[in-house]
Amino acid sequence: MSPLIKKKREKYTLPNRYILLILTIVCVILMILSFSTNILSIPLNTISGYTLVPFQKGLNAVGTALIDRAQNLKTLEQVTNENTELKRQIAELTKDNTLLQQDKYELTKLRELYDLDAEYEEYDKIGARIIARDSGNWYSGFIIDKGADDGVMVDCNVIAGSGLVGRVTEVGPNYAKVVSIISDNANTSGMILSTGDLLIVTGSLRLMDMGVIEYSQLVDPESTVGVGDKVVTSNISDKYLEGILIGYIDTVNSDSNNLTKSGTLIPAVDFRHLEDVLVITDLKNIPDISGDREY
Repeated sequence: MSPLIKKKREKYTLPNRYILLILTIVCVILMILSFSTNILSIPLNTISGYTLVPFQKGLNAVGTALIDRAQNLKTLEQVTNENTELKRQIAELTKDNTLLQQDKYELTKLRELYDLDAEYEEYDKIGARIIARDSGNWYSGFIIDKGADDGVMVDCNVIAGSGLVGRVTEVGPNYAKVVSIISDNANTSGMILSTGDLLIVTGSLRLMDMGVIEYSQLVDPESTVGVGDKVVTSNISDKYLEGILIGYIDTVNSDSNNLTKSGTLIPAVDFRHLEDVLVITDLKNIPDISGDREY
């Protein structure tokens, strides 16, 4: 091949030192132009306005969103902790309020028993709590947590609320069974406190659903007995001590024989909500001359 053809085909390259020199000169010129004029600043600002500014805004938006998210999470955590603490405080306050209500209820019951104890201060008494009762809506028969070891005996009178509940019919070492005056066919000898007229109070769970029990054999020829008169245990009762409030006259009806009267009375005791009672440890000791009479 001819040397002339070979040289023609060779490509000319610029030495590196010349390239570096050219770039240096260009940089110097640009630096001089940047410091001395604003020829380059305008296009550069334009370019940055279209490229860097939107990018910077995007970064700012992302950063702001991340900060807001972190703040929201922190606030949510604080609210959650506060909510948990408030729930705990509410639970404690509810518990305290329940205990206060129970204490208030217990105090009210104790005050009632204290007043009742003072009203019948001539008798020796012990307090007892009801631990079981017969089925039904009424405390017609129940068991208390005091017995022979505490001085309780058969026929001890039991009182609560404002008056007579019933009497003890069975005694164990640490318990006793009580039959109340509202039990079916339970008879109690009573008298009108204002006149001294005698009558017989008969229990009836059927009538107790209407809030009353029966009485009969009232001799009241002058019609002096009226609604609201107090009925107490009589002096001739062989099971109950004298003068214990039984209830209040509700209705008065003349019997067909025109000699006696009967009707209903409202018991002095709330036989639906009994919890604590007083047991009178004194017994009424009189000879049993009737054999069958239990009033």
